[in-house]
Amino acid sequence: MVIADLSQIEGRCYPARRRTQNLVGGLSPIQATNFSMGYVTLEPNGGQVPWHNHEQEEIYFIAEGTGEMCVGEERLTLSAGQAVYIPSGVFHQLTNTGEVPLRMIYSYGPAGDVAHWRQELDGTLPRAGIDAPSLPEGAIPQFGGFLERP
Repeated sequence: MVIADLSQIEGRCYPARRRTQNLVGGLSPIQATNFSMGYVTLEPNGGQVPWHNHEQEEIYFIAEGTGEMCVGEERLTLSAGQAVYIPSGVFHQLTNTGEVPLRMIYSYGPAGDVAHWRQELDGTLPRAGIDAPSLPEGAIPQFGGFLERP
C-alpha cells in the first residue's frame, strides 16, 4: 500500500503567497494516470492561485477560509465546505480574501504537470487582459499587479 502523508510532504512555496503539497502526482509517492490531487494553503489577505488555464478538468474544494473564485467571466465568493468545477481550457483564479489561511484541495484529470506552476516561478504567467482573457469585472487583480482594481 502506498500512502501520502501530508505531514511528511514539504511541498513548494510560490511567489503568489501559496504553498502546494502534491498528494497524488508530482513529488508524491502516489502516482496516478487519470488524476492529480493536492493540498494548497493560500496566505491571508491575498494569497493566490493566479489567473491561468490548462487542458485538464479541475475541482477546487475549500476546506477552510474564504476566497474570491473567478472562472471564465464569473466571479463569486467561496467558503469552507464548497467545491467549484473548472472546465477544461477555462481561465480561473482563486484569491484568499480572509484574515486566516485559505486551505483547499484540488483534483484535476488527466494527471500531469500544469504549466502555470513553472510560469509563476519563471515570471512568465500570461497577463490577464493582455496575453490572456481579462478577469471578470471587479475581480481582485492577478498576482504581479498586472491589472489595477476597477
